[in-house]
Amino acid sequence: MPALIVLLSVIAVLNLISTRYYTRFDLTTDHRFTLTKQSKKMLDAPGSEITVTVFLNGELPAAFKRLKNATGDLLADYAAISKAKINVVFEDPLSGVALNAQDTVINQLYALGIEPTTLNIKNDNGFAQKTIFPMAMIVANGRQIPVKLLGNLDASGNYEDNINNSIQNLEYSFTAAFRKVITGDNPRIGFTEGNGELSDLQLSDAIRSLSSTYEVGRVNLDQIDKAGLDKLKLLFITKPQTEFSEAQKYKLNYFIMQGGRVVWSVDQVSADLDSLSGKSEQLAFNKKLNLDDMLFTYGARINYNLLADANCVEIPLAMGGGAQNQIQLAPWIFYPILMPATTTKLVKNIDGIRSEFVSTVDTIGVKGVRKTPILYSSQYNKVFQAPTLLALQMIANQPDPREYSNTPQVTAVLLEGNFSSLFLNRPLPQGITTPYTNVTSSKPGKLIVIGDGDVFKNQVSANDNSPFPLGFDRYTQRNYGNKALLLNIADYLSNDDNLIELRNKDIRIRLLDKEKIRAGKLKWQLINMGTPLLVLIFFGIFQHYYRKHKYAR
Repeated sequence: MPALIVLLSVIAVLNLISTRYYTRFDLTTDHRFTLTKQSKKMLDAPGSEITVTVFLNGELPAAFKRLKNATGDLLADYAAISKAKINVVFEDPLSGVALNAQDTVINQLYALGIEPTTLNIKNDNGFAQKTIFPMAMIVANGRQIPVKLLGNLDASGNYEDNINNSIQNLEYSFTAAFRKVITGDNPRIGFTEGNGELSDLQLSDAIRSLSSTYEVGRVNLDQIDKAGLDKLKLLFITKPQTEFSEAQKYKLNYFIMQGGRVVWSVDQVSADLDSLSGKSEQLAFNKKLNLDDMLFTYGARINYNLLADANCVEIPLAMGGGAQNQIQLAPWIFYPILMPATTTKLVKNIDGIRSEFVSTVDTIGVKGVRKTPILYSSQYNKVFQAPTLLALQMIANQPDPREYSNTPQVTAVLLEGNFSSLFLNRPLPQGITTPYTNVTSSKPGKLIVIGDGDVFKNQVSANDNSPFPLGFDRYTQRNYGNKALLLNIADYLSNDDNLIELRNKDIRIRLLDKEKIRAGKLKWQLINMGTPLLVLIFFGIFQHYYRKHKYAR
């Protein structure tokens, strides 16, 4: 009896402590239930009360229930470590709303950034459509930030895989949103235009993907002034076609001297697959962009060559000819699949990158600048110096292993450090009336140089001119890592608190084998239903004989 009293007292004390203090022990190998130091640092400072409303509630399919539970667990961790009070509310915004009034509620939420998703849910009568809101809203300091819980559905349409990836990215989504709502910091990202860069349609998914976290728009270097450059954090230069003027380069140099970050996604050689259609061959020739001296000063050089790689993307070709003409996929060696450097956190854990007509990138020995290769070709490559002739008939010639055995070629580099000014001891270029700055060296900055202008270009549907997701190949129906590369670059270059670490957090979702479930469904149903009954019967028989034995004496 004393031992029982002690046990009950210990349990009561533990329950009392657990009601006042929240903690849990993470024994998983991937530490899925442990917040990163970036998240802890974000919520360590005291602040005003924060309210998080999660709109994912009500009757949900099993996969979305898992997403809801994962969201609740994560927010409980946030509330436990935050010095500011965090209130978490789960609600179904359409619950109790009349059918004829639901469109009004949906439109009101959409205006706030809360986007709906329509599901087909199986029931006794077949399938029924249900509108849900896999979103959350964070409100604090007079600011409100919507948070997407469900990532963009890939081309396979597999909600299971999409939700697993969404659960893996929940901490990044919430920590980035908390950072914005607490600090009010919303970095501006610009995509340059005016030199024949990729169009708004070709950059549609890139801009849309970044817009959920940043202020994103187009920047014309001829029109923007010093004050406009000072408001920017990051510039993307994507596949320019015409030469940069000295005045444009002066503005870029000033931006970099002030610590601005630039991504140079540049084609040094003019080559286009569409131009080969109906032609026997095409001459790939050097472009004149007037950027070589600038990149050389900062520590990199995009070479005037084309990289051919046996590890490449397939393209559609008409085979057979005449009435029997058929479209078949064939590997095109000038569309390499670039491989991320596994040791660099900037590109860690992302898939191969789809590219088109790539040039190799060299680094220059510039003092005070650290150079890190981030993208490589495979070891089965060959470099063609420009100008060179291209022809679709090259597809018929299988790469000779002896000719294509080579060391992996660098196709993108990260430059970090203090960059020297290109316009040091040079007169002001025409069009610049007063000097923007007289510094000889930049503030600590970061640049990325990529030898391909198409890595951030999404494909466009030939039927309705709608953009496909960035990194999706409409011919092979395969997703590549281009969007992950874009988001990682934006996080790494625009945020100084290393939120990219959250993107690299690898959570392994261990799902049940559906085939085994289907094959052994009856067996496990019998085990789950029968085992508790057998246990009860066993204890009933044991209790009967125990009492009989006890009182018979």
